[in-house]
Amino acid sequence: MRLKQTLGGVLVATSLGMSGIASAADVVIGVPNWPSVAATANVLKVLIEDNLGLDVELQNGTNPIVFEAMDSGAMHAHPEVWMPNQQNLHNTFVKTKKTVAMNPNGVPAFQGMCVPKKLADKHGIRSIDDLTNPDVAALFDSNGDGRGEIWIGAPGWASTNIEKIRAKSYGYDQTFELAESDETLAYANLDNAIKSGKPWVGFCYTPHYVFVLHDMQVLEEPPYDASKWKVVQPTDDPAWLAKSKAGTAWDTAYLHLHYSKEIEKKHPEVARLFKNMKLTTDQVSEMTYALVIDKKDPAAYAKEWIQKNEDEALGWLTN
Repeated sequence: MRLKQTLGGVLVATSLGMSGIASAADVVIGVPNWPSVAATANVLKVLIEDNLGLDVELQNGTNPIVFEAMDSGAMHAHPEVWMPNQQNLHNTFVKTKKTVAMNPNGVPAFQGMCVPKKLADKHGIRSIDDLTNPDVAALFDSNGDGRGEIWIGAPGWASTNIEKIRAKSYGYDQTFELAESDETLAYANLDNAIKSGKPWVGFCYTPHYVFVLHDMQVLEEPPYDASKWKVVQPTDDPAWLAKSKAGTAWDTAYLHLHYSKEIEKKHPEVARLFKNMKLTTDQVSEMTYALVIDKKDPAAYAKEWIQKNEDEALGWLTN
């Protein structure tokens, strides 16, 4: 396996595809491409290696790859599954195949669309419906093609596909170009836009450090209504976008660790940790801030965090 430095310095092994995933490590933890999952993965790695004497490897992988690897036992945990974003994968591997289990202690999370508050106040931008106004969209048109640019998330995120559905449902897919890019680049663009007084609009979520760094305006939306949400993912149907709708705000999301049931037989003490881990929204936000903004070494920070929260962390191993 090749090693790759990514996600604020997290050392992980690049995935070589399902047929190429192999490891001599006792425990393999999947790490998709956003900062908070990398922070949590490193905390788990340090806890297992320092307290259980097992070797832990971190491997990059998209959500579907990590779930498929947990199904086969090639990986043993996904530290941060966004629900209901990954509901289709959860249904397949937890409910139907029953090869994966879910930690019950979800971290509450928010998802929506944001603009810098100073910009929102200046132009009276308050509602997501404002994005359908061509005059508002023109504020965000940086290339002169007559459409604004809006960041909807990173490639490979389930939420990115859902934001395409939401843009279609609200109608701002007609006034905006739906841009996808790595989160680090997107929020660097936000930082530069605020410093230079230029417009920016895009996907935002908690737990996340961006709300600590910047004063952001969350665009108002009608409250979540399950009857107005029908989300089909591309992995389930080629005509997913046409068959989907999501014309209200997101429901409250929860971040749950998922783990391969194989680990219950192989290393029951690790399965106990995976089942018991419990974090708060503030804790996860603090972790991502430390890795991304303070640029702390992930492994060193994980040791520091465990030392400061020793009773809590060790309780996950013993309860």
